[in-house]
Order: sequence, then structure tokens, then C-alpha cells
Amino acid sequence: MALSPVPASGRPTGRSAGPAPVPGHPSGPVRAALPRAARPGELPSVHGALLCVALPALAICAEHGQLTGEGPEGVYAAGRRLLSRCVLRVAGREPVALQGRMASADRAVFLGVLRVPGDMGPDPGLTVERTRSADGSERITLRSAVARPLRIPVEISLGTDLADLRAVASGRSGPELAASVHGTGLRWTDGAGRSVAVTADPPPMDALAAAGVLRWEADLGPGAAFTVRLQVRDGSAGRPIGSSGTGVGRPGGHVLAEALAEGDDPRPGELLRASVEDLRALLQRDPEHPADVHLAAGVPWRCGPVTAEALWAARMALPLGTRLAVTTLRALGRTQLRGGGPESGRIQGPLRDSGPHLPPRCTGIEATLAFPVVLAEAHRWGLPATDLEELLPVAERCLGWLRRAMGGSGLVPDPGPAGPWRAETQAHAHRAALLGADLLDTCGRSGGEALREAARSLRERFRREFWLDDPAGGRPAVARGPDGRVWPQLGGWAAHLLDTGLSGGGRPAQGLLDRTETEQVARLLGTPALDSGWGLRSLGAKEPGHNPFGHRAGAVRVHETAVAVAGLAALGHEKEAASLLRGLLDASEAFRYRLPEMYAGEQRTAGGSPVPHPAACRPAAVAAAGAVHALLALAGIRPDAPGRSVSTHPLRSAPLGAIRFSGLVVAGEPFAVRVGRLGLGMVEEAAEGLQLGV
Repeated sequence: MALSPVPASGRPTGRSAGPAPVPGHPSGPVRAALPRAARPGELPSVHGALLCVALPALAICAEHGQLTGEGPEGVYAAGRRLLSRCVLRVAGREPVALQGRMASADRAVFLGVLRVPGDMGPDPGLTVERTRSADGSERITLRSAVARPLRIPVEISLGTDLADLRAVASGRSGPELAASVHGTGLRWTDGAGRSVAVTADPPPMDALAAAGVLRWEADLGPGAAFTVRLQVRDGSAGRPIGSSGTGVGRPGGHVLAEALAEGDDPRPGELLRASVEDLRALLQRDPEHPADVHLAAGVPWRCGPVTAEALWAARMALPLGTRLAVTTLRALGRTQLRGGGPESGRIQGPLRDSGPHLPPRCTGIEATLAFPVVLAEAHRWGLPATDLEELLPVAERCLGWLRRAMGGSGLVPDPGPAGPWRAETQAHAHRAALLGADLLDTCGRSGGEALREAARSLRERFRREFWLDDPAGGRPAVARGPDGRVWPQLGGWAAHLLDTGLSGGGRPAQGLLDRTETEQVARLLGTPALDSGWGLRSLGAKEPGHNPFGHRAGAVRVHETAVAVAGLAALGHEKEAASLLRGLLDASEAFRYRLPEMYAGEQRTAGGSPVPHPAACRPAAVAAAGAVHALLALAGIRPDAPGRSVSTHPLRSAPLGAIRFSGLVVAGEPFAVRVGRLGLGMVEEAAEGLQLGV
């Protein structure tokens, strides 16, 4: 199995909907080693910043609200910094910052105060409220609580370098550009002809281009307010940076439903609300196919073309509707290799680092195996027939590639013929074969029996060659080589062995492991070596090479934890599922319900809090969708829209007390379910004609 070359950019062919992944990110494309002088520097941490996201627009702000131009601060559009400095001074002084917080996924608010010149007491007489959106639009309001009229000078200092995000991340951004007066504000143009303008309302009384300063005189009576509105505009197109100019607008509710959760514990509701907001904020359009949207892998470092992570996220977000899955599958389908060669049917994708023990893996193989799974499960959730008809040929080609890749060995090598054979890849392949067979049978296509036979063969060989016996009950190996070498390291990857997917009738498909092995893996996932108390470690704490900050060597990856919660819950291992879910929920509270894609796998201690990975994206598609996936494991919804039925299999232990989910979508209609304190489920809203079961 020969892999097609990865483009020099490290991404699949085709136009990008955003900037390429930033070099140096742990999940970025694998590239050849750079000379020492050319190596990218450390990515600047953004976990102390407020990130306003509405792709392709993004604003990175410090909690004080001023944009000082330091580090990655600024307003960005499609990966270019359009505004790096926006510093407010009132009466020659910067406000005393009191609070900065996110009001929504795309908007931050800041509060500051100032004492009035001449007042002798300690009480501030002026409050300064700032609201900044992802597109750089900002409203600044001064309010007076002074008993006498005031005339206060207000100035805003602006600047930009029009630097690319990759240059900003590596500390190679250039100096600020010279400004010119433009209309009611300022304008900057670089040597390549790119320009940006900031306009103000009301118009400033004075504009100093040399200093990049706009000035006003604010007349404030007792209790009065003075407001300035700023708008960042694309200088060449003359429109706000968040506007596409095509009349299409940003995708929203027609792609992802407004799901809600309420119950005894208020935190699931907060996490679900924030996660849906973040998923919507991460949506971006294919520039060549604007009707199609997909999720960016994460902000700020991975806003490039559609990825395998986007497909996994779309799968976990299926309870919010099938539209995102359709458009993501369509976008990935356009990268599928065609023709009659051995690689025909494989989806293209770059190599990614796999941690300290294994060689890089191929994200194209991962996406190829995920494609038929997502299509089959979307069909269960209520995928329209026209979309199924359009995407089925792509899935058939993926399944054809799978059969060829397994060949005589019965296993799928990754990334190339020399292997290794990864346990996680075999789990993906087994799931794809079984769910793909069901899909082909449902659609009246041939090939189902051959796929089931391939799955049976894979199960037998996996249990024979990947299961390592030991006095503690055994464990699965993470990988094997064609030469017989075994990689025994245990980590969060094992969660994928429990992810069977939804088969016919909405039931879990047959697993890769037998019952005894499944119970042993469930027990291992619940041990302190893997369950950090905040989630599942990517590599066990007792394994050689463990590093709590290793993205594949010990850090908690939200995607793996969510897969583990759902898999354990579906297979009846409620104790382990509940422990991981509580840890994930506690971590989300510490992160103000915006989970990073990964965080340190350090053992939880009393009074401690989770520590983000310094280069993790936040928000991230798999983290936001993973939160949805893990929370809905509480209800255990199993849809079968083709069979006109839906059932719920909630956790009987009700680990978070009573909870109600509403605003979900099954068979194209609103769906709501309640789980009581005794762990009993009840469907409260569903499409007409669906047979309900518990």
C-alpha cells in the first residue's frame, strides 16, 4: 500500500478555507527536520487570553481589554492580523482593569474604572465598558457617576503589522505599518497591496496618522454616557472582515441545533451551551463550495482545510443534526483518490506525530475508515435520502480501499505497507467494515457479506496477536509490526476498542474484543494509571516515556475521554464511565466550560485544577463535540430513523442526578429526553410516528 506524496504544505490538495496549521503545534503535519536556525520557536500560550471566534474572524484579547500588540494579541481574518494595537486612554490614563470575560463564543466584555481628575477620595467616578467581537467591531462606553458635568479627553491608539498568524506564532512579525487618515478613521497598507481600515462612530474630533491616534472630547453630565463604536474593515473590499460579501453569511442554526441541558447539576447545561456555541464559532465555509461548511480543527493554530478531526467532531455532533456531517463528508470526499490503482478510494491527508513510541500515522487512512462510519450513523440519526444517495458512492470506494488494504494479512497497516499495525486503526477498520456492511445492505448494494467476513477475520487475528496475557488479566498492545515486534504501552487509545458504533436497529455493533477482554479494558481505563481524575491519559502513568504534557504520551485528550465515556456507558460499565465523566465535567468548570483539545495528565489532588497544554487549541472541534458526546451518554440515545424508532438506555446510576436534554434532532425533528434521579429515561418530544423505547 503506497501512500501518495504529502504536499509540501503538509496538507491535502485543494484550496484551504483558512490558514495552514501552524508549525510547531503537536498535532500539526509531520515535516522533514529543519536546520537549527530555522526551527520554529515555542508557540505563545493563549490560555490566559480571551478568544472571540467566528471564523474566519478571530480576536485574541488579554483580560484587561487593551490590544497592546504584544505576542499574539490582535484581530485576525483568515489567518492575517488586521489589528494588533487598540489602546484606550481617558484623560491621558488607561482605565484600571477590573474584569474581562467571554459573553459568548464570539464576544468578550471588559470593565474598567477611573478616578476623575481632581477628586481626592478613593472611589472611581467613571466606568469604562468595552465589548469586542471576533470581527474586531468594538463598543466603548464611558459612564459618569460624578455629580458635576465633565469634559473628558478620550483617545484610542491603533496599529497593525498585517502579519500572517504563522509569523506571529514564531515571533517573526514585522514592525507596525504607517497609517493614513481614511474617512472617519485610519487605514494601513503593506507592500503587497493588502490594506485594512478602522472607522469610528461618532467621527473623531482629531486623527493623527503619524501616531495612529483618534481623539474625542466627551461631554458627560451626571449619570450620562459617551459611546464610541469601532469597525475593522477589509481595506480592499470595503466591508467588515466577518462578512463574506457573497450574501451567504455565517452558518448557524441550520447546521447545528440549539441543544439545552437542565437538571440537578447546572454544570452540564453550561458545558453543553458553551460547546454548541464553540462548534458554531468554528464553522467555516469551503471557498470553492460556499454551501459546504466544516469545522476548523481548533483556534488559533489549526484553522486550515477539513481534517479527520473535523469528521470525528461531526460524528459526535450528530445529535445536533446531520447537516454538518453531510457537508464535512462532502468536503472530504473531494480529496478522495480516484482511478484503478491500489490507493483508489483512500482520502488524502498528511502524516501526524504519534508520540515517542510509534512512527507517524496517516490522517488520510483515519478519515477513510471514519467516512463510512459517519455516513452509516448519520443515516441512523435521520440523514435525508438525497444526501445518502450522493455520498454512498464515496463510502463504497472507501470500503473498497479497506478490503484491499487488509489484503492477506487481515489487518490494516498505518501509514504504509511496512506498518506498523496499530490497535486503534484496527478498531476503526472493524467498525467501518461492520457499519459499512449494514449500510450497503440497507441501500440494496452488494459487498456486505465480504465486509462482515473481513471483520470476522480481523477480530480473530486481533485477539490472537494483540492481546497480551499477564497475571493482572492482560492488556491490548498498542501496535504490532510485521516482523513480530510488539508495542505494549497502554494509554487512552484503548478507548477506541470499546467504540462499536450504531448498527442496525440503533444497537451497538459487535465489538473487536470478546466479553472478558472488554471487561478487562474497562477495568484498566478506570485505574489511576489511566484515569487522572480530570480525564483519560493518552499514555498510562506507569508506562515508559510517560509525560503529563506529552500530546500522545500522557496528556488528557478530550476526544479519547469522550469516546471512553460513551463506550463504557453503552457496554454497561457505568462506574468507570461516571468517573471519567465527572472528571471531564470538573475540568470543564475549571476551564470556564471551554475545554482545550488536551491538558496535562497530572494526577488530580485536593484543591488542584487541570493545567492546559501550552500549545493546545481552545476552542477545539473534538473537545467541544466530545463534551456533547460525553454528556449525551447519560441518556444513551439510540436512534433508528430508517426503522422509525428511537430508544434510550440511560445510566441507571444517574451520576449527575436528574437531567433533561432538549433541542436535539432525531429523524429531522426536535427531540427531548429526561432521565430521572432513579436512572429512568423518558422521551418527551419526538418526530411523529417514531416508535419509542426505553
